[in-house]
Amino acid sequence: MSNIKKYLSLVKFSHTIFAMPFALIGFSLATTQLSHQLNLVETIGFVSGNKVVISWKELGIKFLLVILCMIFARSAAMAFNRYLDRSFDAKNPRTAIREIPAGIISKENALRFVIINCILFVAATFFINRICFYLSPVALFVILFYSYTKRFTALCHLVLGVGLSLAPIGAYLAVAARFDVLPVLFSFTVLFWVSGFDIIYALQDEAFDKSQNLHSIPAVLGKSKALRVSELLHLLSAACVVYGGIYGHFGWLYWMGIAVFIAMLIYQHTIVKPNDLTKVNIAFMTANGIASVVFAVFVLLDIFLL
Repeated sequence: MSNIKKYLSLVKFSHTIFAMPFALIGFSLATTQLSHQLNLVETIGFVSGNKVVISWKELGIKFLLVILCMIFARSAAMAFNRYLDRSFDAKNPRTAIREIPAGIISKENALRFVIINCILFVAATFFINRICFYLSPVALFVILFYSYTKRFTALCHLVLGVGLSLAPIGAYLAVAARFDVLPVLFSFTVLFWVSGFDIIYALQDEAFDKSQNLHSIPAVLGKSKALRVSELLHLLSAACVVYGGIYGHFGWLYWMGIAVFIAMLIYQHTIVKPNDLTKVNIAFMTANGIASVVFAVFVLLDIFLL
């Protein structure tokens, strides 16, 4: 296995499918709002009076930097989680094959990888704008702190949700350089959605977490009640995305996206049962991957076409 493949496997690069689409939504919202507020000149960019506020070239660079920030931040967070949990992963039959306990990547190299990605993340935000740069340490703290939370609180799932919820508001800030209600609503959508499906994923380790004195909703409440909590969180996520549609005055394409998103939330709760966890991975990766990507496609079409 090549080094690149090793590290892509370490950070589960395929899981960027969850937050990346929402980052694209945040970026697109800011871009279209800017175009509505200012004069749009195809060959130059966004113009206010005689002053070019942002050129198309600069916007393209910001887009690339946002994508890089997503990659660097998530790589740092996942690698740090694997580094910190290496002793637990070695004891858990489900995770013993992961790169560090299996000896594919050394713990020292994993930590170096974390540090490099943190530096690259901060550097990328420096070239975006001041607010993103000033908030970059806060973002890093949240996404790295998550790895500690399972040691002392069952609310670790919500902390993970907060980490991924930074995607839409962070991408919006990259262009608009200010906070707004709509991207915040999308952030809350991500927070509740991710927290809910992380609880479903954690069902697999209920017994192991108890044996190691690790905290999670399934370990504290049991599988049945944990699923009820997950359902509540997904209901809140659906409420946020629906209110976002109303608040943002979106068109019919957005509502089609919502229909798919909510359908996937419901679907994963129909296939995962307290006494049958054989379809957890389908619920975790397939259903949520479809929910994120398809919803984002419809939202982007609505933003740019309607």
